[in-house]
Amino acid sequence: MAIAAKSVIHRGVVTTQDTTSIRWPVDEWVRYLNDGQREIMIHRPDAFNKSATVDCVVGTKQALPSDGVKLIDVQRNATATSQRAVRICSREILDAQVPNWHGIPGAAEIVHFMYDPREPKAFWVYPPALEVAKLEINYSATPTDIVEPAPGSDYQAVEGNISVADIYANALLDYMLYRVYLKDADYAGNGARAQAHYAAFATALGIELKTTLAAAPVSVGNPNFRQASSAAAIPVGE
Repeated sequence: MAIAAKSVIHRGVVTTQDTTSIRWPVDEWVRYLNDGQREIMIHRPDAFNKSATVDCVVGTKQALPSDGVKLIDVQRNATATSQRAVRICSREILDAQVPNWHGIPGAAEIVHFMYDPREPKAFWVYPPALEVAKLEINYSATPTDIVEPAPGSDYQAVEGNISVADIYANALLDYMLYRVYLKDADYAGNGARAQAHYAAFATALGIELKTTLAAAPVSVGNPNFRQASSAAAIPVGE
């Protein structure tokens, strides 16, 4: 169930006891909410997981949809004739074994994909894709900003739902309260309150991280990452 942005802002208004929204106007709360969503994206891109079927372009290099930030996984082919699973493999090993793989004949069915976190909005496929190839993928989507209401509005004027997954609503509120109290850090105790809320925000993301797989499409022993141990190449001719 999606959580309304005005609900999160209302909780913040009540917490700060600024029910008339004089010290912290509602449009300011909305800016902090939008900033908080982007901050969560930096630390937990999987919190904005989105599934899509994408049309491949001709060749080996593919791009995420326009709202994509980072690839999470490529699951399968998604054409009428093929739903074959697509497996991750090492581009480094494929380069060594089949140096001209970027130039081999294309295919409508994809067998492997490769990903480099240094270029998060792209991935590569083997064999090279034909125009008819389609893939089902998961990726992190850019959060949608909540539109700021007119100056002087109360929290009821805020429209739309938060983009972050519902389980992060409390962490988002802590980020917003961090920004709110940081604004008044010169007042007694507010600097400490700001730091306490940011610590709660960071801790919530860190604790959740311990029970969630990392966002990047990585399997155990994945040789795409240099810290992983060397592994045998996945057969490219299967």
